[in-house]
Amino acid sequence: MGKITKYLNQLIVGNVFDNPEILEVYSTDSSALKIKPKFVAFPESTEDIRKLMRFFNQIAAKDIPVSVTARGSGLDEGGADLSAGGLVISTEKLNRMLEIDPRERLVRVQAGITLKELNTALSVSGLTIPINGHSGETIGGLISNMPIDNNASKYGGIANYTERIEIVLANGECLQTNRLKKYHVAKKATEKSLEGDIYRKISKLLKSKAELISDITKNPPRDKSGYPMITKVQRRDTLDLMPLFFGAQGTLGVISEVILRAVPLSKKPTRVVATFKELDSALEFAYAAKSLKPRKIDFYDLKIIQEARESGKNLDGVIRKIEDGFVVLVSIDERVNSCIKKLTNMQKDYPRGSKFIFENVNNRVALNEFENALSVYLNSPKNGERVPILTDFYLPARNIGGFLKDLKVLEEKLKLDLALYGSYATSIYSLRPKFNLEEKDFNKKAATFLRAGAYIIDRQDGKLAGGTPEGRLKAVVTNTEMKDAEQDLYTKIKEIFDQNKILNPDIKLGASSKFTLTHFRDSSLPKIML
Repeated sequence: MGKITKYLNQLIVGNVFDNPEILEVYSTDSSALKIKPKFVAFPESTEDIRKLMRFFNQIAAKDIPVSVTARGSGLDEGGADLSAGGLVISTEKLNRMLEIDPRERLVRVQAGITLKELNTALSVSGLTIPINGHSGETIGGLISNMPIDNNASKYGGIANYTERIEIVLANGECLQTNRLKKYHVAKKATEKSLEGDIYRKISKLLKSKAELISDITKNPPRDKSGYPMITKVQRRDTLDLMPLFFGAQGTLGVISEVILRAVPLSKKPTRVVATFKELDSALEFAYAAKSLKPRKIDFYDLKIIQEARESGKNLDGVIRKIEDGFVVLVSIDERVNSCIKKLTNMQKDYPRGSKFIFENVNNRVALNEFENALSVYLNSPKNGERVPILTDFYLPARNIGGFLKDLKVLEEKLKLDLALYGSYATSIYSLRPKFNLEEKDFNKKAATFLRAGAYIIDRQDGKLAGGTPEGRLKAVVTNTEMKDAEQDLYTKIKEIFDQNKILNPDIKLGASSKFTLTHFRDSSLPKIML
């Protein structure tokens, strides 16, 4: 154990480790990257985080910079949970629900509590946070990555349910967000602290960049790279810093506590699965179903379901035995009888080869198996790993056909199996081809696929960072495509919060293409992608 590790263990109640076994575990997340940290800390309180940040900020001020990366469950697919030779702060011990007010539907939690843990606790009071994310995702992680989940078209994302955030700033100060009126902002700005400095500089930045911010507001780019939530900070004569932390990926501060507003538990949804030979019929059905305001509309290339069938899943009662086609899953939780009647009447408008399955008591188990088919596809161990390189991108519905034509060309050129899946309701899709990470030229193949895929996404008016922020991996493309004016705005925001550049400095705008593309894993890991 090194001297710094010993000192840090004396400094905090939690633990700090530098032994190779633990560093190895935290050198990977759910991405295709491997980057080893120098220390891993497990704080047990906000005060522990404050002490860690204060120490590393002080040594950075003396020209000894050490990067600090906050990590929840390590589920990020862009490498934002990894620290290049720095400190990883794991929030896994900060997993308590601190307070709940069932009448006001408010709950205060530590940032490391998982979505599953929180919703299990809330269910006792008949409440929930209706996010259709990975059950192991932490609340802090959801805020940092702000993913668009499959339920988001109806219920919105984590930003819709977050009331306030407590953040540990780069110098160890604690900031509690709140929407402040102009008078209180001016008062804050007079304080001799980093918090006061932030309010003062952000206020000036909002004025100096008002035209640019207005343009971003008028023309939503569907792009989560940078800090596009700057558009939500100022509202009339009020200011709230909280929006900046959505999608910031730990580059502006470490989230320690969160106050959320829950909603009543909804009824268990009823599902409809429709199989189509032709793309046009599948898209027409999905578009018609969207008008019914379902919980979600999932869209799959049939090749995904066929692979699940080959792995042993019994899907004969749900999916027709056709080799090519598309599947649409509609999940309804309101006005169920009326919606089912409308969908039933639609059947006659589609080709005879189309198949509709409406959920009932007899086929419920089969439909459960169908919903698990994507997990089977993603975790199939045969012939390599389905590496998350081109995931969670935005693709407008009108261009899905054009995208699939481009995809066919790309598939043949790169000799990859490229099956599209995602959410028609949110327009967020993914591709997960198999790669052999042990091949010597894997790095080159992965980089080629990333850039070529990003090109056809852009060609079809999509956005690479449409569903999740850029992290390290997507930043290889987004940093070169971002407009200079926006890059300047986002760089200034980062500088205001992190003067000594210690908060996850190697991701988002600070990501290096050369570094990222030379740090792909060279072997598969036993990960489960649900």
